[in-house]
Amino acid sequence: MAFDHPATRAMPDVAGEPTPAVGSRLERVGMQQVEALLRLVLADGSVREVPARVDAFVDLAAPEARGIHMSRLYRQVDALLSAEPLGPAALQRLLRGFLASHEGLSQRAFVRVHCELPLRRRALVSSNSGIRHYPLALAGSCTRGGAMRLELGLSLTYSSTCPCSAALARQLVQQRFARDFPAAVPDRAAVHAWLGSEQGIAATPHSQRSRADLRLRLQAGVDAWPIETLIDRGERALGTPVQTAVKREDEQAFAHLNGGNLMFCEDAARRLRQMLAAQPGIDDFWLRVAHFESLHPHDAVAVACKGVPGGYDADVQPLT
Repeated sequence: MAFDHPATRAMPDVAGEPTPAVGSRLERVGMQQVEALLRLVLADGSVREVPARVDAFVDLAAPEARGIHMSRLYRQVDALLSAEPLGPAALQRLLRGFLASHEGLSQRAFVRVHCELPLRRRALVSSNSGIRHYPLALAGSCTRGGAMRLELGLSLTYSSTCPCSAALARQLVQQRFARDFPAAVPDRAAVHAWLGSEQGIAATPHSQRSRADLRLRLQAGVDAWPIETLIDRGERALGTPVQTAVKREDEQAFAHLNGGNLMFCEDAARRLRQMLAAQPGIDDFWLRVAHFESLHPHDAVAVACKGVPGGYDADVQPLT
């Protein structure tokens, strides 16, 4: 029996039919984790293509409508990401396109793009380098009235050494020294050798891998995502970002950095807050740092916001 191709006959569209029950407004309808390829323009003008996942939504403001046109959202995402890099202006056009394709149905549009940006990072001392993947999110929302909101989310991984633990470790080293060198004036060569031995390290402070999540609301009219600028300034503010390829001289330099960069989670949050407050082009920001404690089975966490009236508060969640 021959099959009638859909193009030769009318096809039912139940999504366009009135809802059989009492309808109501739905705040968001759409798709999450749509597979895509994203192109980003880097600070040096080069274009980087990375795998991405896209969340695309509109509201369903017409209570009598049964559903939205999800395929229209998908086709617009695919067409735009295939045609050009996703800058702020392109993301805004995508949002307006969502609403234009849902005339009479929707009043608001939302999009969020998740990816990891690979950047090559140099070692501290040696000529080595390696790739770090930075979790990243580009997001936006708009209303049919024209109100537009653009957001950027990113995550930084760094090392944190506990100041309290360092002080306690120093005390134990002092006690061991007093025990091993009871004489009033110890021999310099003996002390030098002792400091390089296992006996000279009576205790070490605990350090841990830590993570900072940043969520930023960008000012209207920005023409580029400040991704690399924020990564570089954030890592400088924290002082001890994790490393890629290292040799012994790099590991020693990292140990030296940690020893001179003792910080509680409160210290890290305040450093990042100060950095973001000085960054132009940001209307509002939220940040959370988490130190994944090696001493405890729980994390030490601090949250900070810019403090804009009606803006982000401590209960906001990260974009990444």
